[in-house]
Amino acid sequence: MTLVYKLLSASEWQAAVEAGRFAGSAVDLADGYIHFSTAAQAPETARRYFSGLADVMLVAFDAGTLGETLRWEPSRGGDLFPHLYGPLDPTLAIKVRSAPLDEGGTPILGDLDGDFRA
Repeated sequence: MTLVYKLLSASEWQAAVEAGRFAGSAVDLADGYIHFSTAAQAPETARRYFSGLADVMLVAFDAGTLGETLRWEPSRGGDLFPHLYGPLDPTLAIKVRSAPLDEGGTPILGDLDGDFRA
């Protein structure tokens, strides 16, 4: 199983759960796909894009359940990042948790490889 992670605000996640689908955050909608990160990529994503945000959620998905609309494409530093071209079904989430901020204001993600394995 390959896990991919979505970082988003608690209000975005709550709205997705209530609606039964997530079309994306503002940056996702602007780019035309939903951004995900691997376990290795998520800490830098958190630092770059979510520092100082107190309501960050970290949601893990099995990449295999996301279907053919999940594509691996070059992005930051040439790394292949998972991008979902279509709405996300929140019921496919394996684990959801908040990511509190460390002293420097960066979301704490924990041990993604160990903590998020089912």
